[in-house]
Amino acid sequence: VQVVESGGGLVQAGGSLRLSCTASGLTFNQYTMAWFRQAPGKEREFVASHVHKDGSTYYADSVKGRFTISRDIAKNTVYLQMNNLKLEDTAVYYCNAISTYDDYWGQGTQVTVSS
Repeated sequence: VQVVESGGGLVQAGGSLRLSCTASGLTFNQYTMAWFRQAPGKEREFVASHVHKDGSTYYADSVKGRFTISRDIAKNTVYLQMNNLKLEDTAVYYCNAISTYDDYWGQGTQVTVSS
């Protein structure tokens, strides 16, 4: 199983980025897909999730209204569209594939928001 994130980078405050996460080696539509992030010196925190069973989405309060998670089943990919980025969004963003029996993590992609 591989979970690979991409799309991170350096962006100015107020700008946008779209992260991608492609999962292989698993049955993609049987996994809830989630994004987490970890800023320097802080614990990893939940950002957003997309539930495979019914397509429900959930967001951390800090990103509601600015971030959108979506899934492309044909591409085995989940996206995180991030708009109106803030300095406090700077972190390594991790993708997580979760099922009843197991979960898998990607290696992370760095997002840096500058003033």
